[in-house]
Amino acid sequence: MAQSDARLPVRKTYKLFIGGAFPRSESGRSYVVNDARGGFLANASQASRKDARDAVGAARKAFGGWSGRTPYNRGQILYRIAEMLEGRRGQFVEELRAAGAAKGAAGAEVDEAVDRWVWYAGWADKLAAVAGSANPVAGPFFNFSTPEPTGVVAIVAPDSPLLGLVSVVAPAIVSGNTCVVVASEPAPLPAITLAEVLATSDLPGGVVNVLTGRRAELAPWLASHMDVNALDLAGAPADLAGSLEEAAAGNLKRVLRPGPEAGIERMTALLETKTVWHPVGT
Repeated sequence: MAQSDARLPVRKTYKLFIGGAFPRSESGRSYVVNDARGGFLANASQASRKDARDAVGAARKAFGGWSGRTPYNRGQILYRIAEMLEGRRGQFVEELRAAGAAKGAAGAEVDEAVDRWVWYAGWADKLAAVAGSANPVAGPFFNFSTPEPTGVVAIVAPDSPLLGLVSVVAPAIVSGNTCVVVASEPAPLPAITLAEVLATSDLPGGVVNVLTGRRAELAPWLASHMDVNALDLAGAPADLAGSLEEAAAGNLKRVLRPGPEAGIERMTALLETKTVWHPVGT
């Protein structure tokens, strides 16, 4: 019998991104991702409550090192990520087209996502000057207010699978926070491709963690988790947002409601202000 030249393609398995690694869900579950026409596109891991806890633990472990880096260093790391996003432009365009975007619109979204990432990277060494201040006080003291990162941010990503994702992740990490992201449920593939970019960049493991699966299952556990300091509801459906806000009140999390996709407010909302008094030397 003649040997056939046909070969079976090696299908990609889309996994979670936790602590810089790509594990499958501990539950062993996955779900089908369809393209815009309803055809099979891929299987993606369906994260569980345990996966969410692991992701929060990885984000907390990475927070000290990431927040302790100089703003200049954080900015350089984000610039490098933008270079790598540009290098994968074709792959992102294909994934956005599979999600239903027209060819021209997909290319425009990738370009805008890269430009937005660069814009946020440029803020790394400017936030302290804009958000901080030297305060006039009555007495022989210097009084300074300086911004510091909040901590671990849980993000429910929008369904805009790349631009929306960049719009919530970049401001969280450029300001020194770490994050756990629940990716777009119907179109998670660009989020995992972004995770592959982050894994091969200079970004330390655990700074960004990506979970794929059901928002309604994962978001409540993140909202009520006592080691999460802030909650971004950018992609939370209206019927879920109210209960998430109530759960977030358990440890007085900062809650970001859906708003403008880009702007300094998305960074300053994830900062705490530290005020220092220092006596004037004689």
